[in-house]
Amino acid sequence: MKAISLVLSLLLATLMSAGLTAQSTVIDQVIARVGGEYVLLSDVEEQFALAASQSNNDLPAEARCNILDQILVGKLLYNQSKLDSIEVSDSEVENQLNARIDRILSYMGGDINQFEDYYGQSITATKEQFREDLREQLAVERIRGSVVREVTVTPSEVKKFFAEIPQDSLPYFNAEVEVGEIAIKPEANEETRAATVAKLEEIAKDINTGATTFEDAAKRYSQDGSAQGGGDLGWTKRGKFVPEFEAAAYNLNPGEMSGVVESEFGYHLIKLKERRGNTIRVSHILIRPEVKDSDVEAARSRLDSIAELIRVDTINFSYGVKRFGFDKVQSYNNDGRMTNNKSGNTFFEIGDLDPDVYFAIDDMKIGDVSDVLEFRSPTGDKLLRIVQLQSQTSPHRATLKQDYSKIQQATIQAKQQSYLSDWIEERINSTFVSIDERYEACPAVQNWLNDSRQAKSIRP
Repeated sequence: MKAISLVLSLLLATLMSAGLTAQSTVIDQVIARVGGEYVLLSDVEEQFALAASQSNNDLPAEARCNILDQILVGKLLYNQSKLDSIEVSDSEVENQLNARIDRILSYMGGDINQFEDYYGQSITATKEQFREDLREQLAVERIRGSVVREVTVTPSEVKKFFAEIPQDSLPYFNAEVEVGEIAIKPEANEETRAATVAKLEEIAKDINTGATTFEDAAKRYSQDGSAQGGGDLGWTKRGKFVPEFEAAAYNLNPGEMSGVVESEFGYHLIKLKERRGNTIRVSHILIRPEVKDSDVEAARSRLDSIAELIRVDTINFSYGVKRFGFDKVQSYNNDGRMTNNKSGNTFFEIGDLDPDVYFAIDDMKIGDVSDVLEFRSPTGDKLLRIVQLQSQTSPHRATLKQDYSKIQQATIQAKQQSYLSDWIEERINSTFVSIDERYEACPAVQNWLNDSRQAKSIRP
């Protein structure tokens, strides 16, 4: 359970672990201010407790100071995002919350009771708890991205960066591979889809006759994270929903319910709750048609045939991706080439691969294609794929010729960090900062305490 606890807290992408936030006993105090943003004692203590739990309580003495410095940077960026009028819409926050809760539920087999037992509260309460933290996180990511967006490097800068690395400090790269995939999503058969539509039509009939309310029906039947809130998806502007859903929603009058609407997520009933100009607030009931074992086997047979066409050179791998691949997987827009989420590039050390992929390519030659493999998408959907070994390197010390793309990425990251640090230093100079006197001795926050910036201490 310890491993899944870490996964679930990371999925919520908050500044604290779920278990700690539900049970925190810290008496809050304001310990710092950056512009119009405040840092609470609980902000530091919760992050410290999370870090301690992940490191078996083996943290350096200055850990709290370093955490405070990181929080101050985040607050500075958030304050600047407000000054720059960077918007994070309610619908964007709601969609992110729903997606993350859906993913957590997928790890729990869709068991809402298990979710509520683990977090000690309902899905609706959990969303309320993390909504503003997520809004702040998205705004910080946006302002950070806008600051470094234009940073680029030239080949000469890459060469200079590499030349400045001491020879005895050059990284040693283990054997690496590049792997392509063609993924497909098994679809429910027509009979099951028709039964799903019929079920929603029956639900709509009960709502129209007053046998139930839309909200109660959503809580009972809807198969996404909005169910606990009666299907409410919050306020949103055009462009936030998939086209089929959006077209139906915007054609409704307030209080009106749609017929059955199909989208890539399943089948919906949609109710328009309110409209303010081009902004709407909608609820929905989502039911996904069940994909049966026979549907999976039919998809497996089709993908196996695609693999055979590639093996006998009837089609090439790239064509197979575009013609038959599922366009919602990350690799689809990269010509099928899988991306290593740890490094951000397309090279995988063996240990970074999914075990199924590792065993599939273990005896392959470059260009070979695997048998059909089953895997899960980030949202928990069952997918099938075939993989191709596209390149392979031997263990080696980094060289500019062999590892240019990696060195280029390292150069960009170093330049971005330097640029961001300078930008932060400038903003500290022009932003009101105050810090509790208990933290004045922290080496990590000394640049926030320069007297020339007229910073003030907060007395406990």
